[in-house]
Amino acid sequence: MSTASLQLAKTPAGAPSAPDLTADGAQIKAVVSTLRLGYGLDPAELSRIPEGTSTDNYAVVDQSGRRYFVKAYRPHSNLELERASVELSEHAAGGGVPTARVVRTTEHELIETRGRLPLSLWSYVPHTETAEGTLSGARWAAVGAAMGRLHRRLATHPAAAPTLQPGAALCDVAAARDRFDDLTRAYEQKSRLGEFETWALQAVRERRAVLGKVERILETLPPLTVQVMHGDLAGPNVLLTNDDVAAIVDFGPPTPGYLAWEIVRLGCEPQSVVSNGADNLLKGYTDLALAYRDANPEAPADDLASSLRVGCAAKLCATFPLSAPVKRPHLVDSALESYARARHETALMLLERLPDLEETLRNAIR
Repeated sequence: MSTASLQLAKTPAGAPSAPDLTADGAQIKAVVSTLRLGYGLDPAELSRIPEGTSTDNYAVVDQSGRRYFVKAYRPHSNLELERASVELSEHAAGGGVPTARVVRTTEHELIETRGRLPLSLWSYVPHTETAEGTLSGARWAAVGAAMGRLHRRLATHPAAAPTLQPGAALCDVAAARDRFDDLTRAYEQKSRLGEFETWALQAVRERRAVLGKVERILETLPPLTVQVMHGDLAGPNVLLTNDDVAAIVDFGPPTPGYLAWEIVRLGCEPQSVVSNGADNLLKGYTDLALAYRDANPEAPADDLASSLRVGCAAKLCATFPLSAPVKRPHLVDSALESYARARHETALMLLERLPDLEETLRNAIR
């Protein structure tokens, strides 16, 4: 992906400038205009960050050299939900969870809506890398502790109090069968399959074939905690500095979900699982679980003890990103292909090794 950027001459705040704009120039110019209007911020540099599935993201440096992060919301974005997401991030920060902090507008708003496009402005978290593919060593415990603090704080959110819900309701296996069958037909109807599409079709068939085992896993799940969650707690949204969690970012709106799923979604981050292997995963995940329990002692033990079963079932029932070439082809690139292969390998490994993995985990957290 190319990165669009511009550099502006150092000028007094609010003074006009004439940057040499790229093909993304219209949007970049709109970002600059909105930053000046809503925040009194005059950019010296502005660079497009390729990551971002629902927003267009930018790094910005002001005339004094201070750095920020910009999230520009796309047309048809639900700004009420986006505002609720920002509020959830601020709620987490209020409980001591490391997050990027939103910068309020000159009108003290979380999102600037008066300019040419709506956007939010955030503190920049320097010298970080994401947790995607990088969980190892002491990072497991650091991530577990940060996640425990996060969930403990979100349990106090007024949108929904924590409740116990049947674990078996985590996945609808019948609906998953229908989705995999539809995907199989869609791939088979294509006149030609590329290399990744050929692999994805095979993966779809493999996943469809093990759904009976998923049903048996779900039947064994106890009642599990459902509470307000981060909403997208995956490797790319956890920023690390050395072996410490620098920030958890990109919250969703306050929506209840299974606590165990969010634990295992991050703890079994696919590319970290593949790079570590099953044995190192087991030690790392155990360290994560113990640190999580220390940081969130009020969470029921079943949520941790059952988390690997939850992750196995949820990953095997999910069709994304195997569905991307059919339903969202614009998302398919080398990064998505790598992620798809790692996620599929992780799901099958969890299924194969589940009894041993879970026994070791249960013994460790007793």
